[in-house]
Amino acid sequence: MGGKSAMGNIFKGGEIALPGGGKWSFITAGGSASEACRLLEGFCGKEEGGGNTFIGPEIYGMRELPIHGIKYCGRVDFKGTYEEGESVFCGLQACVLSGVPSREIVLDGESLGAVFEDEYARYALLGGIFPDNLRSCRGAQTVRVFEKMEAALKYAGMDFSNVVRTWFYNSKILSWYEEFNRVRDEFFESRNVFASFVPASTGIGSANVKNAALTARAFAVLPKCGKVKIREIASPLQCSALDYRSSFSRAAEVSHPNFRHLLVSGTAGIAPGGETAFRGNFNRQMNLSLDVVEAILESCGMDWPDCVRAVAYIKDSSHLPDFDKIRKQRGLKDIPCVIVQADICRDDLLFEMELDALVNKKHSGE
Repeated sequence: MGGKSAMGNIFKGGEIALPGGGKWSFITAGGSASEACRLLEGFCGKEEGGGNTFIGPEIYGMRELPIHGIKYCGRVDFKGTYEEGESVFCGLQACVLSGVPSREIVLDGESLGAVFEDEYARYALLGGIFPDNLRSCRGAQTVRVFEKMEAALKYAGMDFSNVVRTWFYNSKILSWYEEFNRVRDEFFESRNVFASFVPASTGIGSANVKNAALTARAFAVLPKCGKVKIREIASPLQCSALDYRSSFSRAAEVSHPNFRHLLVSGTAGIAPGGETAFRGNFNRQMNLSLDVVEAILESCGMDWPDCVRAVAYIKDSSHLPDFDKIRKQRGLKDIPCVIVQADICRDDLLFEMELDALVNKKHSGE
């Protein structure tokens, strides 16, 4: 489903065909920053005659991005953990809605995403969620991020029980990941999350534009009827993350009369028992991560060509040649993937990948 469009370095990873003729497109842009922005502006202006809703973007690895002429909702700036002053553009991703009414989610003057719906469900895509008090301790900042996420969901007519997927970008993650997990556990307990659906998630190390301890994104779905189902997808090659006290599902699937959308959590080289595998060996950790993702895809009747977006997180940029070699060997050069430098949640993990895959159904009643 992925592949380069005729517009140079933009990958139109795929699109969800919504009831009523609307489209929900997944976009990945590479190349230089100026080129990616120019191409993206052209895409957003030409699709369906313009006037689309641009949700995001998620901007990876750049201090400034010259986006002009596009109104966006819930922008995220991912800086990685490179040295101050270094500027390496890695790519951007976004969703574009066309032919679908939507409403921007604005709280206290901040754009935190957008909400839209069809006859079967309501959807909220959130991004750029920051704590208010950047001088408070990291635990307090984390609590506030969850509270603002919840407030944005309320604005959209939802609550945390509707969250399918989260992304957490922790500054200096290696120094406080256990604290983050404790605060998340306490929030989940207070909202009874463990008794229902634990979202798929990514927790990754990255600086941000506000120098906050944490920034976040989320995706939520509120079914209007029993025709939309949300389920946890287990990893055939790994234990549940809950087994080692990390509160997320390995993957989640949204099944809709028109499509199936699989959201695979950030997946690293974790052995079946939960311990780090192949310490110090990038190639084996990366291949294990890809094996795990592939097994999840296959368990849902999907494969790599169904990928509509992916992010590969690499701890040390010196491993980029190895990454390119393995990607080529496994036939994954053309999936819509951003490659970015970041710290993984354990110091001995060198690689992580997250992925979304999509299958549109041929008949709405299928």
